[in-house]
Amino acid sequence: MLICYTCLLKTSFVITNSSGPLSLMKIQIWTFEYSQCPVQIIPRSVVVRYGDNVSADCKTSVLHEGMGWEASEGAVPMTKNQNLITWRVPELTEWDIKPLCYINSKRCNNNQCEIELPVTVFKTPDSVFISTVNHRGPMMEGQQYELQCDVHNVAPVQNLTVKWYKGQTLLKQTNFTDTIETPVNKTITLLIGPDRADDGAEYWCEAELDLGADGPQPHPTNSSKPLNDKVMLDCTVKANPAPMYTWDHLKEKNSSSVLKSSALSLGNYTCTATNTLGRDSKVFIVKGQF
Repeated sequence: MLICYTCLLKTSFVITNSSGPLSLMKIQIWTFEYSQCPVQIIPRSVVVRYGDNVSADCKTSVLHEGMGWEASEGAVPMTKNQNLITWRVPELTEWDIKPLCYINSKRCNNNQCEIELPVTVFKTPDSVFISTVNHRGPMMEGQQYELQCDVHNVAPVQNLTVKWYKGQTLLKQTNFTDTIETPVNKTITLLIGPDRADDGAEYWCEAELDLGADGPQPHPTNSSKPLNDKVMLDCTVKANPAPMYTWDHLKEKNSSSVLKSSALSLGNYTCTATNTLGRDSKVFIVKGQF
C-alpha cells in the first residue's frame, strides 16, 4: 500500500454536572492522520530480461525503527541505522516477483507502511517461423492461401506485437490482451490471394516486444525467414472433349495447362487450348525478378 498513518493524541475537557457541583473532566482520544509512505524507490519500476541482474534503491529521510525489502528473491532484513537499502538479484529467475520496501516509523508505535516496486520480466522468442497451412509448392493465381506465423516461448505476451510483411510493406499487426507473465507460444494467421504481380514476393513475420520507456530501445524484434510466393500460370479450362494446350514464348514445347514461375523469364505468355470444337487463348504477363 502507498499510505501510512500517524497517531495523534488529542486532549479535550468537558464540564459535567451529575446531580452535584460542576466538575471538569479530561478526555484523551487517539486520532489518525493519513499521509504518503515516507520512502522513495529508485527507479520507480524496472524491466529486466529473464536471467539478468536487477537492483533498486529504497531511501527515506525520516526517523524510523527499521526498514527493509520483502521479496521472494533478494530480500533485505530490517535495518535500523540506514536510510538507504538496495534490493539486488544477480540472476532473476522468477516471473511474477513483487518486491516491497517497508518502513517502521517512530511515529505511532512503529506502524509499518510499504511500497511495491513494479517489475516486468521479459524473454524474447526462441524462434519465429512462417509456413503455409495445408499447402505445399507454388501457389495458383486467384486462389486464397493461409499463412501461419508461430512465435515460440515469449513473455510477457501482453507486450507482444506480431507483424506481417510482404517485402518491406506492413500488411497486418496483431496485439494480445492476455495477462500471463510466464512464456507462451502464439500462432497467428494471414489470408492472401496471390496474383501475377505477387510472383516471387517474400512474405515474413516479425515478433516485437514493446516494454515501454523503461524497456530496451529499440524494441527487441525477432523475424522469420522469408517465404517465397511462387505463382503458377494456370491455363486450365473445362472442355469436352479434353483440350490440348500450347504455349508461346517458351524455349521448349510444353503441353501442360500449368507453368511454374521458376521456369519463366519476363514477358508475355499466350496459352491456347484446342479441341475438335474450337480453340481459346489467354495471355499472362510476367513481371519482376525470380
